[in-house]
Amino acid sequence: MSHKPFKAVIPAAGLGTRFLPATKAMPKEMLPVVDKPAIQYVVEEAVAAGIEDVLIITGRNKSNIANHFDSVPELEHTLRTKGDDARLAAVLEASDLADIHTLRQGEPKGLGHAVLRAQRHVRDHPFAVMLGDDLIDARDPLLTRMLDEYDRHGATVIALMEVDPEHIHLYGVAAVEPTDDGDVVKVTGLVEKPSAADAPSNLAIIGRYVLNPAIFDVLEHTGPGKGGEIQLTDALQEIAADPEQGVYGVVFRGRRYDTGDKVGYIKAILQLAIDRDDLSGELRPWLQDFAADL
Repeated sequence: MSHKPFKAVIPAAGLGTRFLPATKAMPKEMLPVVDKPAIQYVVEEAVAAGIEDVLIITGRNKSNIANHFDSVPELEHTLRTKGDDARLAAVLEASDLADIHTLRQGEPKGLGHAVLRAQRHVRDHPFAVMLGDDLIDARDPLLTRMLDEYDRHGATVIALMEVDPEHIHLYGVAAVEPTDDGDVVKVTGLVEKPSAADAPSNLAIIGRYVLNPAIFDVLEHTGPGKGGEIQLTDALQEIAADPEQGVYGVVFRGRRYDTGDKVGYIKAILQLAIDRDDLSGELRPWLQDFAADL
């Protein structure tokens, strides 16, 4: 299917209250996961999938995000003068990743509202929405598969993951029908944060979406939903019910790190660090000794 190039939208306007006081002056998206801020992993994922245009929706006191992806001539000069090529390369990588744009959300009216704010930038391009709380391991590409499915079906694609019923109330949940591909389902309905008894399946929406720009027309008339916010899930429910549009889901079975809560954030740091050649030699035996003493 021929279409304009995909763009990416990363909503990053939340207050990060679960990580206070660390996020009092630092955006939660800038909290380091090993030695890179969480949001850089998300931008790298978009770039790995072939997306070069990234819009970050920010809020108040989030200028650090834009600064991170900008060049820092003084720092670069210092590193170059010292001959510190490894650190210089890491600094330059962040500023050369993609065409990074930022836009203030204004009032925090929910994820649906944040996506709607991207309309003027996205225009008539298909686009990916990528939540910074969900880090997808680079060894288990998800977004590339979702873009392929968008091309195949010409319809909205969301990422789904099997979740334990006791945690299902934390997610939007999909009612689905199987397709001829075991990892792809047709979404027939969506429910935002249902109880375990009311959940239509154990397939939860995780923070990756590939959307047709037609979503903006739906969001413009989507009223506040659960929590008094404009929910993207509600707009997707309307599209799923439209036989001329439809929604498909890619069931992700790879490694995902939920950095939206403290335990998930710590797990992400440990897992990604222990898998790195430069850190695992010292870290792995320490972790084994630490676990043995518990």
